[in-house]
Formats: sequence, C-alpha cells, structure tokens
Amino acid sequence: MIIQSFDPIAAPNAEILVLGSMPGIASLEAGQYYAHPRNAFWPIMGELYGAGPDKPYQVRVETLKVQGVAVWDVLQFCQREGSLDSNIKAEVPNDFSTFFTQYPNIRRIALNGGKAAKSFERFARDHVPGSAQIVPAPSTSPAYAAMRFEQKCALWRAALLGDK
Repeated sequence: MIIQSFDPIAAPNAEILVLGSMPGIASLEAGQYYAHPRNAFWPIMGELYGAGPDKPYQVRVETLKVQGVAVWDVLQFCQREGSLDSNIKAEVPNDFSTFFTQYPNIRRIALNGGKAAKSFERFARDHVPGSAQIVPAPSTSPAYAAMRFEQKCALWRAALLGDK
C-alpha cells in the first residue's frame, strides 16, 4: 500500500525540527501526527512544552508552534503494510531543500527513532544548514518498549532542549 505523510507542523520562527519516518495507521486514519494512544510523543511534549494528550490536537499543534518546535517526517511517500517502520519500502523523501529555505532558523533536528535516522542520513543530511545540530532520540512508538517512559522523556529533553 502506498501511503503519504502530512504537511509539516511549523511556524516561521521554528528553531527545532522533530523528524519521524512515516505516520502509522492510527495517525493516518486520524489525520494527526502521533495519534496512536500508546505513542509517547504527545506525553513527552506535554512534559516538555505543555502540549500533552489531554489537550485537543489543534491546541497541541499551536503550543509546539509557539515554542518554536516543528514536526515532520523524513518520507513523503512510501510503500508499507501495517505501521512498523521495518515494513517501509520504496521511500520517497520530503523536500528538505525547500523546507530549510522556508524555515531558516532551524538549529536543532531531533530524529525520532532508528528508521527516521537512517532515512534522514540517506535523503536529507545534505540539505541541513551547516549550523544545525542533529540529535538522535529514542523512538516514541509503542513498538519500542525497551525503554521506560521516564528514560525516553529524559533523552527527549536532552535532544530538544540541550543544556536549557
């Protein structure tokens, strides 16, 4: 099955970019980033920015924008059965050249999990502004259960906020 990612969540002042690989089935059905109820993304965003899953999706989106956080996926299209990143084939990347031109203040890029990191290296690395820091982060997917929420949250805090 061919699937397509969403437009980015981003405001002109965005300084941080969170990159996933491709939305899962729950997200595609809901038309929302990280919609699976067990995905740790929104609970982590709640801890860091007050954009938790207890708020309506549009409020969470606006909260991230105000905080200078953009959200997107490395891939624009791919072929995948189910939601697992390991099933992704026929990858077509998003247009990072245009993205970084539109959002020139991006200074930190957090890669949500291993597949996002691998696809980023393959397709997007050459388009990154020279001053931007690229930081791997643990997958927020419920399929990545090897790490407790508190550990994921601490690593995401370091990835997004650095020394703040």
